[in-house]
Amino acid sequence: MQQAKVYVVDDDQGMLDSTVWLLESVGIQAMPFTSGQAFLQTCGEYLPACVLLDVRMPGMGGLSVQQALNERGIELPVIFLSGHADVPIVVRAFKAGACDFIEKPYNDQLLLDAVQAALDRSRRALADSGPRAEVQARIDSLTPRERDIFVPLVQGFSNREIAEQLEVSVKTVDLYRSRVMKRMEADTLPALVGMAIACGVVEALGAQP
Repeated sequence: MQQAKVYVVDDDQGMLDSTVWLLESVGIQAMPFTSGQAFLQTCGEYLPACVLLDVRMPGMGGLSVQQALNERGIELPVIFLSGHADVPIVVRAFKAGACDFIEKPYNDQLLLDAVQAALDRSRRALADSGPRAEVQARIDSLTPRERDIFVPLVQGFSNREIAEQLEVSVKTVDLYRSRVMKRMEADTLPALVGMAIACGVVEALGAQP
């Protein structure tokens, strides 16, 4: 497991240094940035990690940085720090996926607890991403005809119903069904359905593509 990393983004140099020192004092690697732009130029898909974001900064505030992360598909847990935690800002932050919002001046232990929770969340995402990515790669490897069989199969349609939909013989569906099971490395139909749900091909409680 890679060492956890915390990005700290705050235009107040004194607050930035203090936060970095606190994190490093308990063995957490901290990367300081004095602007949202500088942080966005550096951050990437590194995990496990989280970001401590000051809400009000010149040029690009914390909410704008959060929006940029979301637009790039970078799923870093975000903890906001602010001396001006008015309700509309807090609501916007949480609606956009923030995992915590802490007022300045913060309590050291409160901040450390929030960071640990965010890093745990990041570790869980990292642990889940490997198997899911492997399954998605198998789905992506299906031929167009195999996918024609795979999707209705995990939606709960029988071989005969699939044959009627595709205007092919049941024997053809049987053949492609076997190929799909082999390519997906699924021993049973429930296992195949579980893979489809994990990758969003169908929903857990309904036959919806």
